[in-house]
Amino acid sequence: MTTHYERLTDDQWEIIKEFLPIKRKWKLDLRDIFDAILWITRTGAQRRNLDSRFPPWTAVYYYFYRWTRLGLIETINLELNKTERVDMKKSAYPSLGIIDSQSVKLAPMIYEYRGIDGHKKINGRKRQLLTDTVGRIWYAYSHPANQHDSPAGVAVLDIDDEWLDYLKKIIGDKAYRGTFADACAQLGIIFEVPQRPKTTKGFVVEAKRWVVERTIAWFNFFRRIQIDYEHTIESSVGFMYLANLSMVLAKLKRSTE
Repeated sequence: MTTHYERLTDDQWEIIKEFLPIKRKWKLDLRDIFDAILWITRTGAQRRNLDSRFPPWTAVYYYFYRWTRLGLIETINLELNKTERVDMKKSAYPSLGIIDSQSVKLAPMIYEYRGIDGHKKINGRKRQLLTDTVGRIWYAYSHPANQHDSPAGVAVLDIDDEWLDYLKKIIGDKAYRGTFADACAQLGIIFEVPQRPKTTKGFVVEAKRWVVERTIAWFNFFRRIQIDYEHTIESSVGFMYLANLSMVLAKLKRSTE
């Protein structure tokens, strides 16, 4: 894990630019725009306090919102996940998924999609994350924190993406029993809750589930998503994908050196 922001290398930009309309003439350099978005994801800076080395903040946020709503950020994230898995001699699409949630505080003066998670005493939103066994995020969803994991998690399955057809099993905790487990069964996906040995006492690392928990821990390196600052769900999810693809890019960089 790279603990600080680094600008895109030439090799990394060669990967990213394949998804951007670079052939068209733009007044601003799209590489600088994407770099600025990654900088915001890492540092958590306010939009009006964007570093002067980058294009105007209004332009940066225009492209962020546009690319998020067009699904471009999500597409880049999925393609990078596939690339990393192939480099690791794995199949491009995962057959085993791991789901978990994270409740986070919502910034003041934002009232959209807000709720209180009474169990964790958090006033804000909850994130549903589906990862593979590498810990990469294949789908993310955000909703008010007062919604239960089982019905809210169904949104992870209610998508029309090719990779979902390859999922054979999803692992999650007991909170996903019921509605979510039933939805998995309807799609022919096995839902499994890891069982700890009855004779075991104290904390036990549950098989496979620790992977998604590690991913959530990695979020601490990206200040923009430590607290949810976004008015819209789309933007909130977009920054989670950006954090994930940043980690993949860093891994791909090391593998080419």
